[in-house]
Amino acid sequence: MGFVEGGGDKGGCFIGGMKSLVRRKQVDSANSKSSSAAGSSHQLAKALTIPHLITIGVGSTIGAGVYILVGTVAREHSGPALTISFLIAGIAAALSAFCYAELASRCPSAGSAYHYSYICVGEGVAWLIGWALVLEYTIGGSAVARGISPNLAMLFGSPDSLPFFLARYTIPGLNLTVDPCAAILVFLVTGLLCVGIKESAVVQGFVTSVNVCVMAFVIVAGGYLGYKAGWPGYELPVGYFPYGVNGMLAGASTVFFAYIGFDSVASTAEEVKNPQRDLPMGIGFALSICCSLYMLVSAVIVGLVPYYAMDPDTPISSAFASHGINWAAYVITIGACTSLCSTLMGSIMPQPRILMAMARDGLLPAFFSDVNKRTQVPVKGTVATGLLAGTLAFFMNVEQLSGMVSVGTLLAFTMVAISVLILRYVPPVEVPLPSSLQEAIDSVSLRRSGCSSSSDIDVENTKIPTVTSDDSTPLLGEISSGHPLVEKAASRLSYLVRQRRKVAGWTIMFTCIGVCIVTSAASIVSLSNPARYALSGIGGFLLLSGLIVLTCIDQDDGRHSFGHTGGFICPFVPLLPIACILINVYLLINLGGATWARVSAWLVIGACIYALYGRTHSSLNSAVYVPATHVDEIYQTSAHSLTC
Repeated sequence: MGFVEGGGDKGGCFIGGMKSLVRRKQVDSANSKSSSAAGSSHQLAKALTIPHLITIGVGSTIGAGVYILVGTVAREHSGPALTISFLIAGIAAALSAFCYAELASRCPSAGSAYHYSYICVGEGVAWLIGWALVLEYTIGGSAVARGISPNLAMLFGSPDSLPFFLARYTIPGLNLTVDPCAAILVFLVTGLLCVGIKESAVVQGFVTSVNVCVMAFVIVAGGYLGYKAGWPGYELPVGYFPYGVNGMLAGASTVFFAYIGFDSVASTAEEVKNPQRDLPMGIGFALSICCSLYMLVSAVIVGLVPYYAMDPDTPISSAFASHGINWAAYVITIGACTSLCSTLMGSIMPQPRILMAMARDGLLPAFFSDVNKRTQVPVKGTVATGLLAGTLAFFMNVEQLSGMVSVGTLLAFTMVAISVLILRYVPPVEVPLPSSLQEAIDSVSLRRSGCSSSSDIDVENTKIPTVTSDDSTPLLGEISSGHPLVEKAASRLSYLVRQRRKVAGWTIMFTCIGVCIVTSAASIVSLSNPARYALSGIGGFLLLSGLIVLTCIDQDDGRHSFGHTGGFICPFVPLLPIACILINVYLLINLGGATWARVSAWLVIGACIYALYGRTHSSLNSAVYVPATHVDEIYQTSAHSLTC
């Protein structure tokens, strides 16, 4: 039966250390959920439904950036074709959303991309993804909070109109600008998140509704003004694509980051009442609403004012002002403030749940895994997150670090797409179980061994059925199972079945390598043309070959029993996940060397923490690995022994 005990080498040797990087934890299932619930005193509250998830997704996605992106991207890249840029970016984001929807419904636990990577790829990659997400949400929350006070001041008349206890001021001699308003807002949001997930979702829904109403005002009022004025932004001699198709695609790459945030829905998976149904619908509806609003707002604004005349800082309010509606600036500012507050909640909410998931797995101290008995929220992790984000927002201008947020998100998107490929073609054949189930494991092992011995005896005495024609004349005489031809054919078939998984695994790896080569050749401008063509040819060959091979071979039957069944199934596999990987890696490479230098330093720190603490404290160190097909029987045996 092949039970393997121990997930890691406690001796700390090199081979054991390498094995710990690729060990995978157990996929969620009804049995594992009930077992973990029985062994844990407090669980997260099952309180969220589809409306809650939609408000979380829309609120986390639509930030104040859209009020600025419209002008910047239209002037520099897309022109009047900005609407198509938003559509293309929305389709690209939908590729990741499809992958998230399948994994979230199959594995509805806290942790999001970290959790999926741990199940499908391995502990080392999962740690880096979780560590990158911690950076993303911390920096993202601080940057968002830092942007609220200038917009809030505009409601009072000028950038310097805030009360003295909220206004920014510079500390003499240190050249340090502190922002009390940003820190206070972070602490307020942290307190709200500690009250309960449902209460937080209701408040975020209200704030998001105000923002959506402001965008609806822009669409309706702007549409009326454009109709009266004859849409001057579209009546241009340069046409609809002044920068060509390349400019439109460059604009799509820029506005793609306006869709980041829907993955916050997946981080609340463990708190959803019906995750198999609600999570895919929540992600899908949230992304559809965001895409529709973006396209409508951009279509109206680029029609009100010619793209070259747009104000890059305040494109929407200046567009209304050019048609005599100066008071619209206050409405737009309210929308910007509410969108930033909603995004702030969406940035802080996921991080405690990721910290909790990592602590549950032993990779972080158990402090972060505590769930408050009354509110059913990871209060300690939420407070720690709020204190860190609030301190950064108070002391630091983190705008120069905002690119690091995109790295964390795109790494997570890429790993989720790879996880879908692994789920379909090479799902785990062995899974770890806690050592507390050792008695049930031994019982099933003995039972299986006895059944295997009996079946071996039966097979030896079994004849292969004969194939006959209509007159019952044997075409092939009876052949004993011991016949060398039959044994050779059976051996060959078994070999091919085993090799199919190896072929699929290697194909996925070489496809990812091909994606990296192609995107690097397309992005590195310092390469000579011959080198670029050569790299593009090699990468393209690996990419297309991988796509063809994965399309031709069968997907693994184990995918049907992977985690919870009955949820969303990602379509067009392997094409859709591979396209998702290609887009995300291209965007990652183009984020710039300075951003990657900062992220690399953070990841090195994370790798040291994992080597010194996470690897030795991992819950998989004492795990017992068993065949995935026997897990349900082991849990049933354990439950039966407890009731007897």
